[in-house]
Amino acid sequence: MEFTGVMETVGTAVDACGVAVMVVGAVIGSAGFLRRLAAREELTGSYRRYRQGLGRAILLGLEFLVAGDIIRTVAISPTYTSVGVLAVIVAVRTFLSFSLEVELEGRWPWQKRRRAQEPG
Repeated sequence: MEFTGVMETVGTAVDACGVAVMVVGAVIGSAGFLRRLAAREELTGSYRRYRQGLGRAILLGLEFLVAGDIIRTVAISPTYTSVGVLAVIVAVRTFLSFSLEVELEGRWPWQKRRRAQEPG
């Protein structure tokens, strides 16, 4: 098998891992949410935890998808056009990642975590 074919296969496998991470994360998160609902836990807290888990699965899956695109673009067809398309794809996915991070954590990724207010 030639180099191009191997890199195409590797890129596709990394993409498949990204999709699998998102699907497995969604299934596990949904099962946990349903379990918490059946246990009559508070709906607001359960929903927040569900969204956070799902968001984390999506973020991790996006990282795999970006890696697959980079492998295919750099290893197979490093033309100005393909690199430009890759740059747009990475920019969109980076924006999505930042948006999800703000949604999950309530802060920008470069901001420090807020400490919990101590009673007193």
